[in-house]
Amino acid sequence: MDRAGGRGARARRGTRPAAPRSRGAEKGAARSPSRGRVAGEGSSAVATLPAPQTDGRPARGGRSARRAPAAQELPAGSADALPAARSRAPAARAPAAPQSVAAEPDVAVAAASRRPPPASDALRLREVLSRLSLPREDVSEASNLVNKAVSHLVQAIRGKDSFFSSIELHKAGSYYEHVKISEPNEFDIMLVMPVTNIQLDESDDTGAYYYVSFKRSLKAGWLKFLEEDGKLSAFKMLQALRETIKQEVKNIKDMEVTVARKKAGSPAITLQIKNPPSEISVDIILTLKAQHSWPPSTQGGLKIEKWLGTKKRTDFRLEPVYLVAKQNKREKVLRGNTWRLSFSHIEKKMINNHGNSKTCCESNGLKCCRKGCLKLLKFLLQQLKMKHPKELEKFCSYHVKTAFLHSCITWPNDTDWHLGNLDHAFQQCLGFFVDCLQKSQLTHFFIPQYNLLSLEDKARHHFLSRKISHELNNGFPVFHENY
Repeated sequence: MDRAGGRGARARRGTRPAAPRSRGAEKGAARSPSRGRVAGEGSSAVATLPAPQTDGRPARGGRSARRAPAAQELPAGSADALPAARSRAPAARAPAAPQSVAAEPDVAVAAASRRPPPASDALRLREVLSRLSLPREDVSEASNLVNKAVSHLVQAIRGKDSFFSSIELHKAGSYYEHVKISEPNEFDIMLVMPVTNIQLDESDDTGAYYYVSFKRSLKAGWLKFLEEDGKLSAFKMLQALRETIKQEVKNIKDMEVTVARKKAGSPAITLQIKNPPSEISVDIILTLKAQHSWPPSTQGGLKIEKWLGTKKRTDFRLEPVYLVAKQNKREKVLRGNTWRLSFSHIEKKMINNHGNSKTCCESNGLKCCRKGCLKLLKFLLQQLKMKHPKELEKFCSYHVKTAFLHSCITWPNDTDWHLGNLDHAFQQCLGFFVDCLQKSQLTHFFIPQYNLLSLEDKARHHFLSRKISHELNNGFPVFHENY
């Protein structure tokens, strides 16, 4: 879901790193002339990523006392199923230049000049990816607990407070996009309030945060959530919902559910469900849904014409406007009455129906590696955040998700994401993200004027850029360095 905060450290549990690299593979990778190049568009010149950094040692070769385990097999017919490793990855076709996106960074590397990576590198990434797949029995158990708890709460909220009687349940986030990694222990749920006749006024120059007011007189239930100037208070609504949930979780039978302490600036009410030996975290997001035209700030975004088609873009822009209760930290006086645009419902549809051809990853269609690349991007950031929690605390999975969506329109064709070309496609995505970090410019996918990388944090951006370049140039030791 599009949240400003990440969840790095919690995800360590249950993650099995990939198998160690052999010495022969290391040496071969070090000699590869393609190491550090990423295919892209724009300049015809060939740029290389920085040389390997000295702040971390590459992963050591396989130890004699431990042999690398075989990659787990995925279910037949799965969209993430992986083919047998090829001796050489197929050469990538240079993609056509996409339509420009405002403030979108250039990837100054020519696809045609890149030689295929060693087959051992591609196989190693597939082994990592196979270990990120969630066990079906764990997923079923976790989702059953979450569904039971949330269904109970929604029914109770509707019955207890007539104001919330029209609330709707929407499921969002990586679990429902089928790109969740490591463990099924984090879920995102949107509790959606339909609203009508609203007026949106920008609260800053990002085009993402808004004040909500009403054009007509309201029913009495809404009046208690209005500020003196008539603006709808996200803080007051969120507080009322939190109190109702805190009281009602006590009545959920056959499981232990608690409400976590409120996190400053977070739009979520977090449930913690005991599921020994661990626990499940459920973020409940208060959301407004309005049949309202998308704000002008979104006009130049969602440039998916060459990827998913012009008709699909038109259909998406006819969807309701969603706004989550999120405080804008750039306000001079923090009152908690701002709402942030949310596109998680659109993101879920794009990721689950991601093909340029209408049959991509369907049962009878060709399989691609888009979701695999997104999983690897998330896992790489997760592992780096665990190693450098202080330096990378401001980065979250939404940063790599946004870079991935931009990569999908930079390389729009399914042939650019052939399943057997996982290593090449992953390096393209990484190269795009590194370029964004080096320029401190990552454009919001739906709001072109909104830069997700604050210019005040350039040192952090360059730090992560160096770490990713080190991983890329040394065969991703962070995936398996302790084995």
